[in-house]
Amino acid sequence: MSAINPEHGRSAHVGSSRRPRAAHTQGLFLAANDVRRSFWTRRYARRLMFTDAAIVVLTLSVAVLALRAGGTRRMDVIGFEPVSYWVAMAVFAVVWLLALNVVDSRSEHVVGHGIVEYGRVVSGTVAGFLAAVAVAFFLKADLSRSLFLIAAPVGLLLLLASRWLWRQWLRKRQSFGAYLHRTVIIGEPSKVEHIASMIRSTGGTGYEIVGAITKWAQGEHELDGLEVIGDYRRAVAAIDQVQADTVIMASADDLSPKALRHLGWAMAERDVQWIVAPAMTDVAGPRIHARPVAGLPLVHVAFPTLDGPRRLMKRAMDIVGSSLFILLLSPVMLVVALLVRLSSKGPIFYSQERIGRSGAPFGMIKFRSMIPDADAQLATLLQQQGTSDTPLFKVTDDPRITPVGRVLRKYSLDELPQLFNVLRGEMSLVGPRPQRPAEVALYDDIAQRRLLVKPGMSGLWQVSGRSALSWEDALRLDLYYIENWSPAQDIAILLRTFKAVVMPEDTAH
Repeated sequence: MSAINPEHGRSAHVGSSRRPRAAHTQGLFLAANDVRRSFWTRRYARRLMFTDAAIVVLTLSVAVLALRAGGTRRMDVIGFEPVSYWVAMAVFAVVWLLALNVVDSRSEHVVGHGIVEYGRVVSGTVAGFLAAVAVAFFLKADLSRSLFLIAAPVGLLLLLASRWLWRQWLRKRQSFGAYLHRTVIIGEPSKVEHIASMIRSTGGTGYEIVGAITKWAQGEHELDGLEVIGDYRRAVAAIDQVQADTVIMASADDLSPKALRHLGWAMAERDVQWIVAPAMTDVAGPRIHARPVAGLPLVHVAFPTLDGPRRLMKRAMDIVGSSLFILLLSPVMLVVALLVRLSSKGPIFYSQERIGRSGAPFGMIKFRSMIPDADAQLATLLQQQGTSDTPLFKVTDDPRITPVGRVLRKYSLDELPQLFNVLRGEMSLVGPRPQRPAEVALYDDIAQRRLLVKPGMSGLWQVSGRSALSWEDALRLDLYYIENWSPAQDIAILLRTFKAVVMPEDTAH
């Protein structure tokens, strides 16, 4: 089989053991004169480098000025002449920036999307300061403790804030069609549709899907609104035609390893990004480990661990976080309680039975936002809108909500008392939203995995679409969160929750 037609794709027949010199020369000429790859990720990474350098220099300069103001001008080093703190901080700035570079915090493959970038900034900063501590220890240098108590956390926060601001700038440009990778997906039709659907339903990926290449010829079929621009034989010609700079390769039984190798050569000559999408989905980066064996790029996927130190760490975050939020938000809760009391008859708080971890019931506390007999009307309303058989009991335009309750729900203020559920250990700050016993009774084997962890005040699907999501999409996001939990992910979801509360799009469930 000829997967790449030499006439159209400038590549050799897959049955040949050698690549013809003419085709190779022609491919190199094309790479030099028809390079189409979008270099925005590289330019974006350079901008991050300059911003990182400015923040590091600013942070350490302020630290030195603070030390000088306190009377400390030089640093004593055993066996050497005293060193000016300006010199020491200049060396440390280089070490800090090198650490950020060593951990690939500005890699074009991670910047602009996901939490991996933020995690690497944290790792690089910690590594840089640990290196400084180690050097100071071995040289017996008198390094000021304020450098680590103030400069380190302040510098880290500024670095994370700058990355976030740059990402908002990038999202704004992408919303206007700029800074996007023109992407073609190659593979079996069902897998191409799945990948395209996942990318299109997730904002901020940076991929604009411009066509698909399958076993079908151009114009024969359409994949869920995605145009088939060619078959495997005309793959290179079709990619040239749409000026794609990225190719996502899904699995395809019709493509032999030799055909894939020749196609990869053709993409390398054009400087087109070559991405392989495995059939297994909803697996986060930390669980994926690539290992070459006998020339095969084997991908190892670690199973999720939900117990032990990870669960203790999450509980510690919940205790500290809920305590701080209760302390800071107590004036707001007092005002809300007064408004609920004065606006309508009934109690201030409303407790409803929900199902927690391992199926254990508990009373979830909320500020009352509905009329007193709201529960008695739920079944009738669900039946009227035809959603009584779906485990997501959400009533559209719910008539039971009071005027004050609509405001509370819009800004999620009615859910603030759940901080006490978190403090008591019944809930977590982040996790799948707790559901009623009647909803849990509709769970299948897959949905039962939601009960492996404590329910949360906020979750991945709340910040990814809130109540506009279908049950299937909400369940997929919940399971992704459970199987890929990390402290960084919890922090990212909490930050996105604050944004959703300040700029609400819909009421929370």
